[in-house]
Amino acid sequence: MPTRVGCSGDDEHALRDDRGYNKAVTESLEPLMLRRDEGGIATLTLNRPEQRNGLFRALIGALDEALQRIAGEAETRVVVLAAAGPAFSAGHDLKELRAANDVTSHRAVFAACGALMQRILALPQPVIAQVQGVATAAGCQLVATCDLAIAAQSARFATPGVDIGLFCSTPMVALARVVPRKAALEMLYTGAMIDAAEAHRLGLVNRVVADGDLASAVHALARRIAGKSAAVVALGKRAFHRQIEMPTAEAYAAMAEVMAENLLLADAHEGIDAFLAKRAPRFQDR
Repeated sequence: MPTRVGCSGDDEHALRDDRGYNKAVTESLEPLMLRRDEGGIATLTLNRPEQRNGLFRALIGALDEALQRIAGEAETRVVVLAAAGPAFSAGHDLKELRAANDVTSHRAVFAACGALMQRILALPQPVIAQVQGVATAAGCQLVATCDLAIAAQSARFATPGVDIGLFCSTPMVALARVVPRKAALEMLYTGAMIDAAEAHRLGLVNRVVADGDLASAVHALARRIAGKSAAVVALGKRAFHRQIEMPTAEAYAAMAEVMAENLLLADAHEGIDAFLAKRAPRFQDR
């Protein structure tokens, strides 16, 4: 059964205003995010489909809280980030941003979103984005931040803030680290939508599949990763993000040390012994 995670920030106010639990209140009580666990794979589903899964403050908080818990769960080996409804995420909630209209509130929203993106990067487990529909602005940022991404054929991506006078400066951080510089700048300067095939060509997503095959393709990839040593995968993820910003010579020196330490892990011993004996390894995640 999926776990219900987080509720709308207006829930308590709505209940005080109307003890009759009318339709609007009932809808507001829907969980912001669902969690489902199966075979070491935790699927977190953004659950605000009527608002195209916009990343408003409470949803950012619910996702960040779930990832904090997952970071300490030895039984969780891979995270899938999915979304309910026709859209993956349309980015920040513009109504929320306009309602605040003060720089302190704005800073808090973008700081929280930046912290969430860094949480994904620091998470020991790989995170796979399962993308359908549109992923725009901070939604595109979320896809770019995930370790891996598979998109439905009908998916579309954009950083369209420039169209409404709000340059996608924070989405730019993740986008510029996964696609070529000139491609990132074209997306940022024009706000133009790109299709899934172009997103794949640019490296924003790993592959594109038929819409009806999206969930099965994502879970096949997740299952394959879940069968590896969690300790080794976590070490590798941490090392990848560490070395990617280093000068080449410094990166080689640092990663040589990582490889040397990796060879001392019990799972490295087991994996090498299994390979030499032509048998399947029995990893213990240590």
